[in-house]
Amino acid sequence: MKKVSLFVDVQNIYYTTRDHYQCNFDYNAFWAAATQGREVVTANAYAIHRSNEKQIQFQNILRAIGFEVKLKPFIQRSDGSAKGDWDVGITLDVMECAAKSDVIVLASGDGDFDMLLERAYKKHQVETEVYGVPALTATSLINSASKYVPIEGKLLLR
Repeated sequence: MKKVSLFVDVQNIYYTTRDHYQCNFDYNAFWAAATQGREVVTANAYAIHRSNEKQIQFQNILRAIGFEVKLKPFIQRSDGSAKGDWDVGITLDVMECAAKSDVIVLASGDGDFDMLLERAYKKHQVETEVYGVPALTATSLINSASKYVPIEGKLLLR
């Protein structure tokens, strides 16, 4: 049985599914697809912390599925812009887990992760899978993965 580690860029998945499909990502369906016949080593969902009841309920749902929810504070800048980026945290965790996994699964469309997947494969010979919304996933990320799974159909809550 292959060992799998899951990493979900929650903000990216939320906004890409909402913007392209006007619906939400089905985390239960994702878990079932990504872990079928595999032993889960790590499952992290990276989100932004807001003291909002709906967000807290969502995070509890992720925990019930099996994810460890990692939170970073939401930062509102004085100019009105906001910051909440998990790229470095995801990168560090993927590289750490690549050494003890056979498969790395990344749910994100962010092209910044293309070099990460290439490096994880080169250094640890780990398979890499990307789940992303087809129209909003960077081509470089798709090309860097061993396998690309489009977020569509049964991976969406309608």
